[in-house]
This record gives sequence, C-alpha cells and structure tokens, in this order.
Amino acid sequence: MGIFSIICLILILTIMMAFNPSNAKQTQPIISDILSVDLFINKIYQWGSEAQIILQETQLHMSGPMVLAGVLCFIASSISSAGGIGGGGLFIPILTIMAGLDLKTASSLSAFMVTGGSIANVMCNMCTTSPKFGGKSLIDYDIALLSEPCMLLGVSIGVICNLVFPEWLITILFAIFLTWSTSKTCYRGLQFWKNESEKKRKVGFEELENGTSEETKGLVQVKKENEGLKSLEEPLLGAEENSKVRVPWFKLGVLLLVWLSFFSIYLLRGNKYGQSIIPMEPCGVGYWILSSVQIPLAVVFTTWIVLRKERHQDQNFIPEGSCLSRNKPCNKHIFPLMALLAGMLGGVFGIGGGMLISPLLLQVGICPEVTAATCSFMVFFSSTMSALQYLLLGMEHIDTALILSMICFVASLVGLLVVQRAIQNYGRPSLIVFSVSIVMALSIVLMTSFGAIQIWRDYISGTYMGFKLPC
Repeated sequence: MGIFSIICLILILTIMMAFNPSNAKQTQPIISDILSVDLFINKIYQWGSEAQIILQETQLHMSGPMVLAGVLCFIASSISSAGGIGGGGLFIPILTIMAGLDLKTASSLSAFMVTGGSIANVMCNMCTTSPKFGGKSLIDYDIALLSEPCMLLGVSIGVICNLVFPEWLITILFAIFLTWSTSKTCYRGLQFWKNESEKKRKVGFEELENGTSEETKGLVQVKKENEGLKSLEEPLLGAEENSKVRVPWFKLGVLLLVWLSFFSIYLLRGNKYGQSIIPMEPCGVGYWILSSVQIPLAVVFTTWIVLRKERHQDQNFIPEGSCLSRNKPCNKHIFPLMALLAGMLGGVFGIGGGMLISPLLLQVGICPEVTAATCSFMVFFSSTMSALQYLLLGMEHIDTALILSMICFVASLVGLLVVQRAIQNYGRPSLIVFSVSIVMALSIVLMTSFGAIQIWRDYISGTYMGFKLPC
C-alpha cells in the first residue's frame, strides 16, 4: 500500500508541474519533504547505471545482471505463454530495471523474445487438436482473419500517439486501462471457476444417485459396459480423424498477404529519421501519404473477409471457440473493433496486443483455451513484424536477441506443458484466465512503477513534459 501511495503522489506532483511549470520554485519544500523518495529512486538508478556499465564493457555477454534478467524473463515467458500473450509488459521492465538497458534496446530485445515465445505457442497449437471442440484446432482462424488487419492499423496509430503524448499521460492511461482490464479478467476467471465447480458437483451427484439401489447398479453396470465398448471404437475412429491436422492453407495465405502488405508499407515509408529502402524526406508528404494508405488497406481486407464469410455461411457469425453458455452468437463486426482498440493501446504503451485483446475476447465469451491459442497466433504476426523492422533499421546485439528468444522459446514450451497437464488433471481451463491475470497484474506494478520513476527524473532534471510533435 505504501508503494502505491508513493506512485500516486509522484503522478499528482508530475501532473501539477506539467500544467504549471512556473510553480516549480514553490514546490521546493514539498520536494524536500519527500527526499527519501528521491534517495530511493537514486538507488534504483545507481543499480541500473552500474548494470549498464557492466553490460557495455562486456557487450551484453554473460554478466551478473544479464543472467538475472534472463532467469526472470524465463519465468515471465512461461507464465505468459499459458495465457497466449506475448509478455512484453514484463520483459521491458525486467531488462531496463534489472539489466540496466536503455528503453530502445530493451524494446528491440523484447520483440525478439515475444517472437520466440509465440513461435513455440503456434507450433504446439497448430499441431494439436481438441476433442472438446470436435477434433478441431484450438486456433480460431476466423477471429484472427477478422482481427489482424485492424490490429496492425491500430499499432501504427498507437505508435504515432506514443510519440505525441507525454510520458505521464501514457503512464496514467496504462495504469487505468490495465487495472480495469485485470479486474474484468479476474472476474471472468472466477465465473469460469464457479461453472467448472458446478459441473463437477453435478457429475458427482449423478454418480451418487445412480448407485443408491441394486436395480440402478445393474443398469449402471450395463451402461458402463456399453460405454466401454464404445470407448474402444472411438479412439480408433477418432485417431484416424485427428491424426491428420487440418491446416487452413487459404486462411493462412490471406493472413500472410495482410502481413506482407503492411510490412511493405513500413519498408517504403521508413521511420521519422529517413531510414527506408527508397529516398524519402523524413516525415514529409510522401511519409504521411504512405502512412495513411494503411487505413483503406485495413478497411478493404476486413470488408472482403466479412463479405466472403457471408457468402459461405449464414449471416450470424458463430466462432468455433465460442462458449456453449452464450445465448447469442458473436457479432462478426466486434472483432475488428476490439483488434483496432487493442492495437492502438499496444502501440501507445509499447507492448504487444495479446495482453490487451485476450481480456476482450474473454469478455465476449470465447473459451479460455481458444482465447489463448488465438491470441498467441495473432501475436506471432505482430511480433515478427516488429522484430524484422528492428533488424532492417540496424539493430545491435543480434546475438543476445537470438539467445533471449531461444530462452523464451523453451520457457513457453515448459509453460504450455505445465498448464495443459494441469487442465487435464483438474479439468479447469480457468487456470489460463488466472495466468493472464497474473501477467497483467505484474505488468501494472512494473510498468507503472518504472514509468513513475522516469517521470520523476524528467521532472527533477527540468525536461519538457508536455505534448510533442510526431516528427
């Protein structure tokens, strides 16, 4: 509670000074009253500075802070993979606070780490089927198709907002939205847990009722024998059907086409420093024209996908992974809107969209297993695009990025195996929802605390804390 009060006090002081910088001299008594907070912050920065010096001397090779950060990232990746989210909200604070990296380097390494974890998730989810959903894959490719164009558009819009908004506003928005989203996810997880407990209780009650008399015992025995014969036949038939994993190559091709279209725009446009494959004025007319092309591109892809689904099936769009408890089918237009919102917020906060779209899918009524698999599939496309952009823009420490991505790859496999085994043993898919809640809660604490410390240091140093131009 004390840490939360300190963070709130820092944010209030920062906002007051951002809107009224002329009163900086009048707040000197207040600053002196909370000198202990400044000393605490200086200790953290001293740790970060020492770690950064060590890393610069060793060129990001094996060092104490980097090994510690790698261990913590392994744990964070294993927890994040269970919920199908990237984990960038944990990787960036760990690399900046524990390893002493600057934000730019930490963001580039985080993109590779998220990519490594998402590759493990996609490999497992594409190669396995679920008897619960009729032997189909847990990945809902329809939701991914409807969401991906708008998510990529939202990321571009969010990145521009990130350049314009001051740090204190981004930190406050991050804390507010993720706190609301975490509370909703926890509530949804408790609902799933309650429903699972109710089903277990009904099954136990029915078994108890069936064994109360000698006559029912005989009927139950015959029923069990019939079910036993049926269970011997089902694995043979089911194995033959499930042994062949049906890969929707057409849908994967459309997703790849969407990815390549947006990536081509990024290559042609370059960044605000003029780094691109064609000569272009930084933030000039051509830069903004190419940036605006993403809007009709996302609209065209989404409209075409929606119209194609309407031609091939009924007007009511029912995702494969929708929960049976829902009374109404999901509206197909809600997924592009959710993806646009998640992409924008992810671009503003500098994290992947998986952490943001996963709670939204759970709120709509998509089952936890399908939500985790579909989110990890969508994160794969967004994270690979970010990683390739860092490479093309001359990223350093590529060897370290590959090592960390392999660590997250292994950690994701471990996390998936542990969670799947737990679901099989206890029959509670709600464990996936709780893993998402844990990652989001930790992200709130780490990202908000780190952002508050950065804001305080900017205020003390007299850095401009208002709105900025995108270029």
